[in-house]
Amino acid sequence: MSKKALIFGISGQDGSLLAAHLLKLGYAIHGTSRDKELGIFANLQRLGIRERVTLHSVDPADFGSVLRVISETTPDEIYNLASQSSVGLSFDQPIQTLESTIFSAHNIVDSVHRLKLSSRVYNACSSECFGNTDLPADESTPFGPRSPYGVGKAAAFWTVANYRDAHGLFACSGLLFNHDSPLRPQRFVTRKIVSGAADIAEKKTDSLRIGNLHISRDFGWAPEYVEAMAMMLQADAPEDFVIATGQTNTLESFVREAFSYFGLDWQKHIDFDESLLRPIDLKCNSANPAKAKRILGWEAKIFMKDVVKLLADGELEYRRAAKAGRVPEGGVAG
Repeated sequence: MSKKALIFGISGQDGSLLAAHLLKLGYAIHGTSRDKELGIFANLQRLGIRERVTLHSVDPADFGSVLRVISETTPDEIYNLASQSSVGLSFDQPIQTLESTIFSAHNIVDSVHRLKLSSRVYNACSSECFGNTDLPADESTPFGPRSPYGVGKAAAFWTVANYRDAHGLFACSGLLFNHDSPLRPQRFVTRKIVSGAADIAEKKTDSLRIGNLHISRDFGWAPEYVEAMAMMLQADAPEDFVIATGQTNTLESFVREAFSYFGLDWQKHIDFDESLLRPIDLKCNSANPAKAKRILGWEAKIFMKDVVKLLADGELEYRRAAKAGRVPEGGVAG
């Protein structure tokens, strides 16, 4: 019989890409949304898998709601990808960010424990847990989060670790560094940069406002990263993993590559906007993903320059589809 997976947060970039990946592996897929009747599920539609997924209305921050859907579906694997996912937005909505991040992780592992299920649980954590990294961060690097988002993810990480150790759950967290695809909402700076460069190339505007270009990040390709999520739940034992490319680049170099793709000189079109600066930002966020290669056999194959090209290709493809009227209702995920 095929395995059954339950994905909390299936409508986002990672949830949709993970659903598509697991469907290729023969899984039966269940996914949650706060209101499945009102959800647009543009990413699932864009990937052509909307009708292949069974959807459930669930509030991940409500224990009864989470307990009910896990009890009804009794999944082999559970993926917690449900929470507010923008670091910048977390400064404006700290309480909502903390509640969605911490409660969703707790409610899932506690439900599995109370129902005495053998479901394997994956919890999405983040490089933001580490804060600034003087040396590339690995699984032993102490946490030093510098945003409400990072604080919430760090708390969720330790919640899952506690249930694993105290109750013997097969539960693990992925400490994923930046990863993108054309399914990213435009509030994310990588999508904003690529979309802005495309607008300038099409002469819709002449400039793009950006904040701090001197931060450094590890930029990866999201379809590869969801494969790592699935591989974690196939391991012999539950362990936490850093998932990253191992290469760090400045945001300025990302901008340069994006504008170069469209034949533009970025220095002629970028305007610094102080209002876009975060109250606190990480200067450098670098990673050492050696454990994932050693134990899971996973390593990134797509690095920053190719990430930019793939994002730009996807942006142009989306614009062509929009002009032809082939974009699903709701457009790109948001």
